[in-house]
Amino acid sequence: MLEKEFVRKINSIHGAAYVVGGWVRDWIRGISPKDKDYVITGLHEEGFNKLFPQAIKVGNSFPVYLLEINGESCEIAFARQERKTGAGYKGVEVSFDKSIHIRDDLYRRDTTMNSIAFDLQTLELIDPFQGKQHIAERKIFPTSQHFKDDPIRALRAARQAAQFNFFIDESTIALMKECREELMSEPKERLFNELDKALQSNKPSLFFLALQQANLLDITYPQIHALIGQTQPVRYHPEGDAFNHTLEVVDRVSELNPRVEVRFAALAHDLGKGLTPKEKLPTHHLHDVLGLDAIKAFDQHIGLPNKWIACAEFTIQHHMRVNKLKQKGKIVDFILALQKNPIGDKGFSDILLVDNGSLPDCLLNFEEYIAAIKTVKGNDAPGELQGKEIGDWIRQQQIKTILK
Repeated sequence: MLEKEFVRKINSIHGAAYVVGGWVRDWIRGISPKDKDYVITGLHEEGFNKLFPQAIKVGNSFPVYLLEINGESCEIAFARQERKTGAGYKGVEVSFDKSIHIRDDLYRRDTTMNSIAFDLQTLELIDPFQGKQHIAERKIFPTSQHFKDDPIRALRAARQAAQFNFFIDESTIALMKECREELMSEPKERLFNELDKALQSNKPSLFFLALQQANLLDITYPQIHALIGQTQPVRYHPEGDAFNHTLEVVDRVSELNPRVEVRFAALAHDLGKGLTPKEKLPTHHLHDVLGLDAIKAFDQHIGLPNKWIACAEFTIQHHMRVNKLKQKGKIVDFILALQKNPIGDKGFSDILLVDNGSLPDCLLNFEEYIAAIKTVKGNDAPGELQGKEIGDWIRQQQIKTILK
């Protein structure tokens, strides 16, 4: 059905319909909005179900329905209020009935930019917390003390800073700090989800900087926090410690590559430096080896996709070595390993170029190298060779292809 028909039906039983959340925020920002989320007020579930028998209920603790509007599957939520009763995001008591006003629903939300509604009856904005003004000022403010009801909102505020390049107001930082204790008990998948979204933003560094400012980085992403204060030789790293270097690399790689697993590999490329003993600073010998331990710890802490791990481990192992490869056999081994790894030659090259400033010939001409190597077929081996001898012959022929 069309949106105007949906609104007409809601109004016919004395209800009201609103668009809320990200769609309204992006519309105000002049960004093409995506999915619409609706909130309805002034009616009971029974009346809603009679109007829209085709709606599918997906909410458990409070009514949320899926309904096709303007050809899209949209969420329709009943306006609700929340009261903190326990720890974590589950420690919230939800109430909903026809008396709850749209302003009550907006009040429970996290930040003012997300606490604006578009009234589908009057076609006006309902903005009781100055969200539109804060968007214009590019500042992230808490809507109310309800910000602390769900501790993951501290990470969302940091992520919003990265997504929109907004500044986090001191009042928000203060509430983020108060989420510290409950964040320690949050499910690991919630920490992963916010990291995933932050790495898809235009400037991921702002996410980690905000968490550090709020004294939360050490408990949310300790392997990144460990890079703080890990000094490096100034000759090679005038930007500062391993933390500053890592954030600079991940931001610059994000400008070159949209793939989140590549951006994570950029974030992880120097994780081993966080494990360098203080007495060894500013040098970081074997940080490529230590980096593999750091990735294991990172995975245990929040749970990482296998593709992310594979890309990160390859980058950790090879980003220091590839420019030093001289033996043709090792170059062949590297090319074949990269060809199999999900990071791909472009992903690895983007990281290496940002981190090191240059690329070896085997990466500059990767497609030519791999095409030449693939011309070698085991079926072409001399007939008298058997078993391991065939493998040795293949390797020697592959080496010869890159000598030409």
